[in-house]
Amino acid sequence: MTASTSQDLAAWRARITKPAGPLGKASRAVQRKINTIIPEKVHAAITAAMEAMTRAILTGADFATASPLQNATLEQREAKVAAAIQGWKTAAGAEGGVAGAGGFLLAAADFPLLMSFKLKLLFEIAALYGHDGSVLSERLYILHIFELAFSDVEHRVKVLEAMDDWDARAHPADLKGFDWRSFQQQYRDHIDLAKLAQLLPVVGAPVGAVVNWRLTAHLGKTAMMAYRMRWVDEAKGAASHPLPAGEGGAQA
Repeated sequence: MTASTSQDLAAWRARITKPAGPLGKASRAVQRKINTIIPEKVHAAITAAMEAMTRAILTGADFATASPLQNATLEQREAKVAAAIQGWKTAAGAEGGVAGAGGFLLAAADFPLLMSFKLKLLFEIAALYGHDGSVLSERLYILHIFELAFSDVEHRVKVLEAMDDWDARAHPADLKGFDWRSFQQQYRDHIDLAKLAQLLPVVGAPVGAVVNWRLTAHLGKTAMMAYRMRWVDEAKGAASHPLPAGEGGAQA
């Protein structure tokens, strides 16, 4: 791990926890107002649908196929991660262009498909950093990465606190306690304006392609930084608990 890696990580944390400016606060206030107007039964239905869809994707058999990458440096891992992000950006952009050109029905179908692309990308990135996506605690970490990428700054601060020293924490035995309401509402509020333009005639195709490309790129970058946090924590733990002599540690 280089000094520049740590510096990049520190700069990223400072950037995503920086308080929102006047425009961001105004936009968030409008979104909150809209959410208060929407009937509670609608919120409940959306939350249930989002939870069901996300759980189905999370537990899909295809996510358990990637084996964690072993015996690789951070630089080697991140070269592979960059290639994976590029591939998923291309796929998401192509899918968004087709959906944007297909009118309302295809644009609506774009939501779950893009969601599956994003989660597949996160599982692939987890494996490349050496983590097992079939483990429940890793799936919870993946959900937190998703929240980091698509939430307002207040929620990001809380999520970051929950992710610090992840491997030293105790984790729940299931996802029953996960806040699906905040998960879906933060995500929906974050992408609503961008995705609405995809429904417009003529411009829907290019807009859909660009939006999906950028959303996937943003998620990929967020995942890289989130796994760098784990890498740094692991390096600190190894430095503070060296192996004793005779067990791979330095000889006296």
